[in-house]
Amino acid sequence: MSSRVLSGRYELLEKIGDGGMAVVYKGKDKLLNRFIAVKILRPEFTKDATFVENFKRESQAAAGLSHPNIVGVYDVGREGNINYIVMELIEGDTLNKIIEREAPMDYRKVIDISKQVAQALRIAHKNKIIHRDVKPHNIMITEDGVVKLADFGIARAVNDATLSTGSKIVGSVHYFSPEQARGNYVDERSDIYSLGIVMYEMLTGKVPFDGDNPVTVALKHINEEIVPPIELEPGIPPALDRCVMKATSKFQTNRYSNADELIQELENISFVTNVTDGTMFESSEVTEKRNKRREQYEKEVEKEVEERERERKKKNRKKAAIIIAVVLVLAAIGGGIAAWRMGVFSDTMAAPDLLDMTLEEATKYAEENGIRIKRGKDVYSSDYAEGRVCLQDPEPGADMPKGGAIRINLSKGSKEGLVPNVVGMYESDVESFLKEHGYVLGNVKVITSPEEEGLVLEQSPVAGTTLDKESKVDIVVSDGEGVEKASVPSVTRMPLEDAKKEITEAGFEVGNITYDYNESIGKGYVTYQQWQAGMMLEKGTTIDLEVSQGPPKKEEQPEPDQDEEKDTKEDKTKE
Repeated sequence: MSSRVLSGRYELLEKIGDGGMAVVYKGKDKLLNRFIAVKILRPEFTKDATFVENFKRESQAAAGLSHPNIVGVYDVGREGNINYIVMELIEGDTLNKIIEREAPMDYRKVIDISKQVAQALRIAHKNKIIHRDVKPHNIMITEDGVVKLADFGIARAVNDATLSTGSKIVGSVHYFSPEQARGNYVDERSDIYSLGIVMYEMLTGKVPFDGDNPVTVALKHINEEIVPPIELEPGIPPALDRCVMKATSKFQTNRYSNADELIQELENISFVTNVTDGTMFESSEVTEKRNKRREQYEKEVEKEVEERERERKKKNRKKAAIIIAVVLVLAAIGGGIAAWRMGVFSDTMAAPDLLDMTLEEATKYAEENGIRIKRGKDVYSSDYAEGRVCLQDPEPGADMPKGGAIRINLSKGSKEGLVPNVVGMYESDVESFLKEHGYVLGNVKVITSPEEEGLVLEQSPVAGTTLDKESKVDIVVSDGEGVEKASVPSVTRMPLEDAKKEITEAGFEVGNITYDYNESIGKGYVTYQQWQAGMMLEKGTTIDLEVSQGPPKKEEQPEPDQDEEKDTKEDKTKE
């Protein structure tokens, strides 16, 4: 396809990459006179209208992301049956090639690369875009060491068009989060899990789970525990080992809640392990700045410890003063003071901290410590995950009677959430699915469509939209009575009987068959079909064929006329 010009502007020069979903060409933007990368979707994906629409929408959204660690998307277009995106051309290597060469990699380089990927994810997540396919193949490293994350549009489109319809797993299952492997709802913590797996591979040279087929690997993500990377490479700093294990927790609530938290953790690890030692990763100026930041960080920690100690001593002095005052008052009252005083101080206790526990954990703790739990109304909370204790009365540390009760409120999750995808599901399953995610089924519109009856074709708001919980989600459903279309097969140069079979199996009917001589195609083979291969036509449409009779026979020379032959002999005699 090289040397072709798309949309009269983008000239394809040479193929530079070949993946499962697309082929990448180096190209030139003739209008702006600059080199670019053009990614062209493979034909099997362009036949899926849902995929193409999602691909276009998500790529356009990704085009709005501007950040040094994100591969720039310049344009999204289509010419004929070619769907393409125009991107920034990166001169460098993909991370998977670097891992092949260098793994196990120096932990300092791992921290540097991971921070840059996390910075790219932070920008995407703030723009409500979940990547869904973070893996070394989608991470580019320039010759200057700048990390670039790519393929936002394709990753989202693939998941919406295939994973959520239950057709098959598409993507790199070695880096899937457990919720992706289950086909459940994903959020920004799913990207953090995938980045954690990438960090694991950089540090150890291998992925934590492998198997003979994608299903086996997916089940391991769901069921098996990850072997800590420090057990494979003892030289990894313990803090970085803990960071990887937290990022790859099987439970979303136990991971870093967002990319900012992961970035901060990686920076703290850099301080502790003294990353800034004049290595190739930073200039002396940057090293000096980082040392100053480290000193500032240590001073802040020291200051916080001192303030907490002062506050503790202040509370102890205040409590001691109260106790002395009570004792003096009781002493003035007279007899029985000692026994009464013992009763006062032995019947109270400090309320335990039940925050962030599940109901089962809080109940078990209460039983073991002789206190009771009272369940309050569930409330929304952006600080605690759904199902966790977010409020308690008395508060942690406050005085309460021994054997008394603590009222707890469980979190309903954040008031705002991301609308899950229901396109491709059946209407009968949508209501319970939305309820699980905190939303309510709204209006159901039925339209004529060739898709199966009850299949959800559209939803409003679209998946990924930020929306208050308990809001309504409207859907459009197929009545199953529309005209069904199919792709016309290519049957030219096939034997006639094979062509007939191909046409009928595709849902069409064989039309008129004519025969004609043909010097280049053998006898009995199809030389022409009425409709072009790949066209979408109603099933049952007839397709006329023309079949070769082979090359035409040579014409026989006619016998000479007897009278004419006689005249010729007489003429020769006269001569």
